[in-house]
Amino acid sequence: MSQHRTPNPATVATVSLGRGLELKSPVLLASGTVSYGEELSKLCDFSRIGGLVTKAISLEPRPGNPPQRIAETPSGMINAIGLANVGVERFIAEKVPFLLTLDTAVIVNIAGRSIDDYCEVVSRLDRVEGLNGYEINLSCPNVKGECMIMGVNKEATFEIVSELRRITNRHLMIKLTPNVTSISSIALAAEEAGADSLSLINTVVGMAINHKTRRPLLKNITGGLSGPAIKPIALAKVWEVYNAVKIPIIGMGGIAGFDDAMEFLLAGSRAVQIGTMNFVYPDISEKIAIAIEEYFAAPGATSLKEYCGGLITG
Repeated sequence: MSQHRTPNPATVATVSLGRGLELKSPVLLASGTVSYGEELSKLCDFSRIGGLVTKAISLEPRPGNPPQRIAETPSGMINAIGLANVGVERFIAEKVPFLLTLDTAVIVNIAGRSIDDYCEVVSRLDRVEGLNGYEINLSCPNVKGECMIMGVNKEATFEIVSELRRITNRHLMIKLTPNVTSISSIALAAEEAGADSLSLINTVVGMAINHKTRRPLLKNITGGLSGPAIKPIALAKVWEVYNAVKIPIIGMGGIAGFDDAMEFLLAGSRAVQIGTMNFVYPDISEKIAIAIEEYFAAPGATSLKEYCGGLITG
């Protein structure tokens, strides 16, 4: 009689996103919530997760928006950081050496003021060995103009993705905004232009007010809402895009635990990103990754590949 063998938890949750981007787990750390990884690496075992997406990197250093830049809101937070970062040259010299010591995939989030900016940043990063891909930020809601303009227009999205595809063979993940009329049309434009995957959703435009002072809580007045409050919106957008494109989707928006992550996988995500909850539980991504491994390693469990997009709607 043959004996049932339990699958190895370390292999049941691996994910291939295409063009060489292989993840040991479908769980990634979202851009903007883990900086360049150094601080969080002391609190979370990165070897258990699929990868880290750095904070946005621009051509030149950016101070970001003036404070107050973050405020708590019911079931979430609102931010207007303004893409503060050290710039691509300091990133390569000072941050990349540490990132390349991590036993996980490293994906660099990139932002810019123009197509030329994006292309120049990618060109410089392409000279650095060891990076696994780029997440192209076309959807930041708290920087006036710039990347947000490109992310709400399918023609502009097609143009920038086409240019980036022309200059790099690395994985291109395009980050989409929910602050549009039709997210699926923009997703299709990115896919047609050569994107390897899509990450969604970025934050939802929001506002918070202190009625006692009659002032907004953010100096920028509006900002990006994230956290559990936006999960229903994110799930709906992932489902919409899943039914429109063929390339992999990385879902995010309000994931606070294992159950949330599994919902995003059912809605059509191939992988997920954990963002705001990193501020609450710094090791939350590791715990979710382990829980997912255990789920798919259980006797009789379906495979991760079969589970993704397996939402029953009839």
